[in-house]
Amino acid sequence: MPTDLSHIRNIGICAHIDAGKTTVSERILYYTGKTYKMGEVHEGTATMDFLQDEQERGITIQSAATTCPWEHKGREYKINLIDTPGHVDFTIEVERSLRVLDGAVAVFDGKEGVEAQSETVWRQADRYRVPRICFVNKMDKIGADFDFSFRTIKQRLGANGIAVQYPIGKGHELQGIIDLVTMRAFYFDADEKGAVVTEKDIPPEWAEVAKEWHHKLVEGAAEMDDHLTEKFLTDENSITPDEIRAAIRKGTIARRCYPVMCGAALRNIGVQKLLDAVIEYLPSPSEVAQVQGTNPRDPEEKMSRPHDEDAPFSALVFKVVSDQHGDLTYMRIYSGKLAKGTRLLNPGNNKKENASRIYEMHAQNRIPLETVGAGNIVAVVGIKDSYTGDTLCDPDQPIILERMTFPEPVISMSIEPKTTEDKRKLSDALATIRREDPSFRYTFDEETAQTIISGMGELHLDIIRTKLVRDMKIGVEVGKPRVSYRETITRKVEYVRGKFVKQTGGRGQYGDVVIDLEPYTAEQAKANEEDFTENVAVANKVVGGAIPKEFIKPAMDGIRATAMAGMRGYQMINIKATIVDGSSHSVDSSQVAFEQAGRLALQNAVEKAGLILLEPIMKVVVTVPDDYLGNVTGDISSRRGMIMDTDDRGHIKLVTCEIPLSELFGYTTSLRGMSQGRASATVEFLEYRAMPPNLMKQVLEGKEK
Repeated sequence: MPTDLSHIRNIGICAHIDAGKTTVSERILYYTGKTYKMGEVHEGTATMDFLQDEQERGITIQSAATTCPWEHKGREYKINLIDTPGHVDFTIEVERSLRVLDGAVAVFDGKEGVEAQSETVWRQADRYRVPRICFVNKMDKIGADFDFSFRTIKQRLGANGIAVQYPIGKGHELQGIIDLVTMRAFYFDADEKGAVVTEKDIPPEWAEVAKEWHHKLVEGAAEMDDHLTEKFLTDENSITPDEIRAAIRKGTIARRCYPVMCGAALRNIGVQKLLDAVIEYLPSPSEVAQVQGTNPRDPEEKMSRPHDEDAPFSALVFKVVSDQHGDLTYMRIYSGKLAKGTRLLNPGNNKKENASRIYEMHAQNRIPLETVGAGNIVAVVGIKDSYTGDTLCDPDQPIILERMTFPEPVISMSIEPKTTEDKRKLSDALATIRREDPSFRYTFDEETAQTIISGMGELHLDIIRTKLVRDMKIGVEVGKPRVSYRETITRKVEYVRGKFVKQTGGRGQYGDVVIDLEPYTAEQAKANEEDFTENVAVANKVVGGAIPKEFIKPAMDGIRATAMAGMRGYQMINIKATIVDGSSHSVDSSQVAFEQAGRLALQNAVEKAGLILLEPIMKVVVTVPDDYLGNVTGDISSRRGMIMDTDDRGHIKLVTCEIPLSELFGYTTSLRGMSQGRASATVEFLEYRAMPPNLMKQVLEGKEK
């Protein structure tokens, strides 16, 4: 395959779930000669969907990478292709793929047009400044409508779509496509699985429509190039197909326009022309901006690397897959060359890595390589301490490339191992999954003695559970997580005593502690330079030796330990206890007695100071189309939410609100339901806030039953 950078294309195929991305990928592999038979998603035989879960559910869960050749106008090109998931729960797979791609093919359903995840993916591609071409797929579906789908690209995405093809017929009557650049018709032989493409004149009944769309195409191309603008105004017909392609290419790479193709991957119509468009309109690695980064020794110093094999080596890790033969680390090489056995530096953690083996990937199959240069996407074995988002570079000329952003998990559930053997294996398994999937989190909740796993949605967590049980053979029980509430007080109380007196046959126990207790904040603690560990301050203001020095610390420890355990089983926060007085016994006083006295003093003080529960409040940003704004805002109110801000983004509204965590379980699913899947939300922790008394009563009663 070619190594000339101008003959390489790094592209991803992304879209809403069920738009036909994987089917498009399968056809690309077939026509480029990478596979000899076409796999089908609905039969569970797709090459790119090689996980058991993917085959059973008929969806893509993890992005798969492959490399294939394509000949265009007598020259051979190399296409590095990544097929990404469409389901919102696996948005991280799209995110990390877009970060390392130079271009993308956005696939749309010919009947549905732009759908929910199409909007999310489009925004992600905007964030990483990825040029795109659009493919309106499923034009053979009943109800498919190219004009409608084209309009949704302009209206819902606010994108400057320029149609370069038009379908001949639709639904069952789809026959082929019209190339609006050359004004020729193309037909794909069904008996030869579409591999034989025939070029003909445009049928007379389609001539008028083609002429109308050709005019729009030339007008759009002229806007991309000043020289063409003049030509268009004087003599539109003098503009050649090559000039149109050059102008559209220029506009696409600058993200000023997006060429729109059409076809039906399942019926093998239009895929070869799509591959031609990838070569004609999407950039090679040398045509995109130099990769940006910072100097590890001075984070303020900006650096960049040219897409050149002679430059110092730099690459970005975008995926780690655990394998029985050692982790496969997928990386995009931005500059320099990598040879087998090379020592590399991870400047993020300052660890040296060894690229012992290099592979060109074809879904789960691999081809070993001796060396690989800038602009390529490969998988490497031997990398031990580098994960998604990390940079690997030349140890003598380090650089940290711009990192990826990972969304915060929005849903959690508890998980418990069934046996001691399962418990031993669980923590290793969770660490492996976390390494592979940065959008997955797990924590051990000391309060509830549960392991809490968090992810992007219920399907995401369900697949992780399946992975643990079926693939890793670990028995687990899953349940609902508990919200971790907090306790605090409403007012200050002074001079509250805690006395611990115990008389047994011989020596007794005697401790006597008097405290002041008040609400307290981190800001106050900082201003007074006090220790505010776990949001609790404990001070000593005993004068005149009322409590001997050796008993002060045990009394303070007793107060702190009791605050950690809470009065109702939830940790106390934002309080300050000051020991002001007490008494001791020359024989019976001990450290244990004063620890108990401190505990009693805090319990008595809290009773007088008015105990309340605090609940975690989450900041939620909902992205919702105008049509569903009413549904979403009404639902926010029903969840005790407060809307703080509403921002307009074309036909999309960004609603920023604050909602208690206890009201958010299952929110992602119900949000999709009330917006036909077109709204999405990000959730992050904001602060603890007092609960309404009636709900506090319910929680405390539930806790004490």
